[in-house]
Amino acid sequence: MASVHALIIDDEPDIRELLEITLARMGVDVVSAANIAEAKQALTKGGFNICLTDMKLPDGNGIDLVRYIQKYDAELPVAVITAHGNMDTAIEAMKAGAFDFVSKPINLSALRKLIDTAITSNQLAAVPNVESESTNKIIGASETIISLKKSIKKLARSQAPVYISGESGSGKELVARSVHELGPRSTSPFVAVNCGAIPSELMESEFFGHKKGAFTGASQEKQGLFQAADGGTLFLDEVADLPLEMQVKLLRAIQEKAIRPIGGQTEISTNVRILSATHKNLEELVNNGNFRQDLFYRLNVIQLKVPALRERKSDIPLLVESLLSRIAEACEMAPPSLGPKALQMLMDYDYPGNIRELENILERAFTLCEEDVINDTDLQINQNSAVIGESSVDRVSKFSHYTASKNHDSIDDYLAEVEKEILCETLEHTRWNKTLAAKKLGISFRSLRYRLAKLGLDDSD
Repeated sequence: MASVHALIIDDEPDIRELLEITLARMGVDVVSAANIAEAKQALTKGGFNICLTDMKLPDGNGIDLVRYIQKYDAELPVAVITAHGNMDTAIEAMKAGAFDFVSKPINLSALRKLIDTAITSNQLAAVPNVESESTNKIIGASETIISLKKSIKKLARSQAPVYISGESGSGKELVARSVHELGPRSTSPFVAVNCGAIPSELMESEFFGHKKGAFTGASQEKQGLFQAADGGTLFLDEVADLPLEMQVKLLRAIQEKAIRPIGGQTEISTNVRILSATHKNLEELVNNGNFRQDLFYRLNVIQLKVPALRERKSDIPLLVESLLSRIAEACEMAPPSLGPKALQMLMDYDYPGNIRELENILERAFTLCEEDVINDTDLQINQNSAVIGESSVDRVSKFSHYTASKNHDSIDDYLAEVEKEILCETLEHTRWNKTLAAKKLGISFRSLRYRLAKLGLDDSD
């Protein structure tokens, strides 16, 4: 393995010596500088894998040095040392391009993890045209998608929090996974949590965990999301749905890089990168007093916007091809072709639900089409599904479905269960004659095969 070289800049001899000893024990060769002038002189020789600098120096500050390195050696990860509690300075440094920060008094365990992550990041930067499974799923050749992929690769190497904005269904979680998979934390967990799906009374326990006996029903110790994501990435989806009380606690966990489980007596250090997303306008929520400004400031160190599908319609043919191949592969069938009118209809539609809606349209068309060709009538884009003048019986039926669906994690789970029940009962009545069953259900044989494959049903079931 090639030797690793680090540059340390600090005007306090004791701090420099502590850092030199710590890094030497990790097998890192160290060059030290007492000010910015000495640091720039050392940087001219090159060959460094990481730079660690204090914020206050005799001839300037660490942020000036971060900007200098970003200009002349952007691949070199720079971590800054800040005074305890001076989070604003750390945020400013990361906005300027710093890789990460460590607070005084320096926690040596946290420092070692930071150094390991930075070295891995530097090694990843040396690999050209690196891709990931999630990045490959971001389909498109438009300028906006090319620009998005470039931003993902650049941000993946940093440890700064990233706020991913974009409409519902545009692929924000896929972008978050790409940032994780292309970064130095790729071998550690990626933990995604939908903040709007956690009941408010369970939120603190979900995020920070709890000790046995901490409250009624806590029969055993529970690990929180921060601990589950240790060393990796914690993705806070729909972060705008966090209640204000939880926003305060999350803010402290991010600032202190530590959490305290419910019922715990001591804090536990955490090493996670925070990515967040929402389809709502966070700045507007801040202005309305529904989201804490200080938390927004911490999460929004770097903002990454995911374009809506209507903003990149030139990508629709590629997306259609990819999605149809994936849908067909799931049920071991050949993908159908797309009629010219169908393609034009897809190009003309505005997709309020973005890629998720396009996938749903294609999945429905896949089950309805005949002779392996999707026509414009199979897409059902312009059909009005609203029910006018429904009866009281219909309303009671809807209410009962609503009640039943509350026993499931999501409406998709409930609808899948209903569909499975209908298919099984129909097949039982037809003695598993699939052709007859399809006829009774009013769907094509192809559609029946697809639905059975999607729900994991076969003759033996």
